[in-house]
Amino acid sequence: MSSLVEPFTVSFVLRALLGGVLLAAICALVGVWVIARGMTFLGEAMSHGMLPGVAIASMLGGNLVVGAALSALAMAGGVNALRDSRDFGRDTSIGLLFIGMLSVGVIAVSHSRSFATDLTAFLFGDVLAIDRNDLWLLAGAGVAVAAVSAVFHRPFLALTFDPRKARTLGLRPGPANAAMTILLTVTMAVAFSVVGTLPAFGMLIAPSAAAMLMARRLPAVMLAGFAIGSTATVTGLWISWFAGTAAGATIAAVAVLIFFAILGARRLANGRLVSARTPSPEGTS
Repeated sequence: MSSLVEPFTVSFVLRALLGGVLLAAICALVGVWVIARGMTFLGEAMSHGMLPGVAIASMLGGNLVVGAALSALAMAGGVNALRDSRDFGRDTSIGLLFIGMLSVGVIAVSHSRSFATDLTAFLFGDVLAIDRNDLWLLAGAGVAVAAVSAVFHRPFLALTFDPRKARTLGLRPGPANAAMTILLTVTMAVAFSVVGTLPAFGMLIAPSAAAMLMARRLPAVMLAGFAIGSTATVTGLWISWFAGTAAGATIAAVAVLIFFAILGARRLANGRLVSARTPSPEGTS
């Protein structure tokens, strides 16, 4: 038994665990809205569209999180500006901005002597390198995201399921849309600084998607998403310790595996339920 808890007796693993749990809470609050609003592709594009801001902030000696957030906001602004274009769909504009921003970021980073190291750190991060400042950043972001989510809960709900009704109720979908975009931007920027963009996106989507298979009411979905994200954090850190794998990527992979496990179990249960309700040939004759 002592060997099973051995990883969590080490200080940097404990900090990684606490950081992962805080990140799971933030992602649970935002991920549900991202999936329900069909903003998953935007989240993926935004996670990579932060690279130009990170690269420029790094070269200028600025704050990487601020650079990432500004770059993500610029991309979100571009998507909103092109969303009503009659010449092409919203996904096309997201894809074009995604490739454009990522290309600019790679060009900027390529001027750095540590190009490969910088890009690897941007993509995968190092959750085991979380320090106290990172924990305070996550805690502060969590409080801010929770506050905005509580204030805009009704507008978010109406905007997600019936935008026309949101207008008739005077809930002003414009500010709600902006608030949701800012929430996604802050979440991705803060998560990037802790675990890198790819694991951050995995933690944003996989636990919430799995939770939506288990519950219907939004508070229950968010709570389940937090539980799944926290479970993925603990399990991923444990596997990483004994298998020698990248901690952030392992946590994200576990979250995705949990999603497919829940999906498989649900389909199996539904299949058995359908079989039980289907009358046999003898019973229909």
